[in-house]
Amino acid sequence: MREICGSGQESAEKNRHAAGRKKAYRQYQGRQDRETGLEREKKAVGQRYDLDSQLKEIDAPVILFENVSKEYQSGIPALKNVNLEIRKGEFVFIVGNSGSGKSTLIKLMLREVKPTSGKIFVAGKQLSRLRRWQVSRFRRKLGVVFQDFRLLPDRTVFENVAFAQRVIEAPSREINRQTPRMLAMVGLGDKYRSLPKELSGGEQQRVALARALVNNPVILLADEPTGNLDPKNSREIMALLDDINRRGTTVVVVTHNKEIVDEMQKRVITVKNGIIVSDQKGGYAYAKSQYNNI
Repeated sequence: MREICGSGQESAEKNRHAAGRKKAYRQYQGRQDRETGLEREKKAVGQRYDLDSQLKEIDAPVILFENVSKEYQSGIPALKNVNLEIRKGEFVFIVGNSGSGKSTLIKLMLREVKPTSGKIFVAGKQLSRLRRWQVSRFRRKLGVVFQDFRLLPDRTVFENVAFAQRVIEAPSREINRQTPRMLAMVGLGDKYRSLPKELSGGEQQRVALARALVNNPVILLADEPTGNLDPKNSREIMALLDDINRRGTTVVVVTHNKEIVDEMQKRVITVKNGIIVSDQKGGYAYAKSQYNNI
């Protein structure tokens, strides 16, 4: 009888333990389900946030001027209350007579000079808030091409392009991969050992273009890139810039070259006496007619 009672007590005890384990498991599973639900919600919120951020980034202008004025020490205003937006992937010409203020626009975009008043945003940065040590890092997001090429005369073509990557401390493997690729893109793959003095003006500008692009800039700024070139080389350089733009880079070109602006039919911003007097797609001829009507 005691054995039977003992067996019954053991059985009841086992049942209680089993029931307790089942209850604990159900509670654990419930917590897991709730946590999984929270994680899913958090993930969904995170995805919505990331998507919103991406949409905002896509929608935001890569260059934005808000009521920007610039006066030099002489007291002469170079720009007066300029408002300007350039979106990601645009190709924009800036035209105007000498002294109109178009080169000042480029200098402000590069943070070479500061505005007297107003705000400037380039590649997501408010330029007036950059400290001196941050300026060089900011400029790494930009590619710049000048009229006078600005190549290192004692370095080969390869070394001139690679120099831009060494500045940002790119690894040697990346330099040896990216530099030949850029030179091939601008049609100078066989000139990598040449010095600048051994090249024509058009070839030197191609080297400058390869150097400007080697670090995959968000924006390419070109200040009179065809100013020292003959018509044939000018068209070849502009064709390269157009191709670069088609690959997704925002391109801004300051130029006097009326024929090329008319041929390419891009967005044209016309500056006169420090004021934007026209901002339209339609070529230099249209811009000039608007300019003369002011």
